Parts: sequence; structure tokens; C-alpha cells
Amino acid sequence: MTPQPALPQLDPVIHEPNRLQICGILAQVDEAEFGLLRDTLGIADSVTSKHLKALEVAGYIRTVKRRLDGARPRTWVRLTRSGRAAFAAHLGALQQLAALAAYPTTSR
Repeated sequence: MTPQPALPQLDPVIHEPNRLQICGILAQVDEAEFGLLRDTLGIADSVTSKHLKALEVAGYIRTVKRRLDGARPRTWVRLTRSGRAAFAAHLGALQQLAALAAYPTTSR
């Protein structure tokens, strides 16, 4: 029997679909406002907050509140250096997994 290659390691924090999309958005910019993330994903404030909290606990994002022109404070979100690295590693693992699926090994 031929040994199976080790499966790529997916990051369970990032892998959840909304968090994966949040990381994908944040990877393209220096920072994004909470409302942009919420509206882009089409999810409620509470759901957005829950996912941001999970990413923050993992050390993948940082949030900061800013008050612009006397308006109410808004929350801004950015990927940390470790968050960018974790997202890149997760994407690499997904690509490896896709490559395994595209070229399945046959066991005899």
C-alpha cells in the first residue's frame, strides 16, 4: 500500500467562511471599517463582532476605535503581521488540498 501524503493543515480559526472572507478583504487593504466588513458579508453587527473577536483572540487582527469629525466612533480593523502570515499559510494549504483533489492518487 502506498503511503498517503500528509494533508495540508488548515487553520481552524480562519477556515470558517465568514472569517475567511474577512481575512480576504483585510489582506487587500491596510485597514477596513467595521461597517464595510459587515455590509460586504451581508451579516448582522453581532455576527461580525463575534467573528472579529475570534480573529482578535487568535492575534490575527487588531481593532481600533476612531472618531472622525465629531461623529460617533467607528471601529477599524487590520490584519496583524501574524494574521497576514496565517492567512497566507491557510491559502497555501487550500491550494495544496485542491491540487491533491485535482490529481488523486490511486491505491492498488
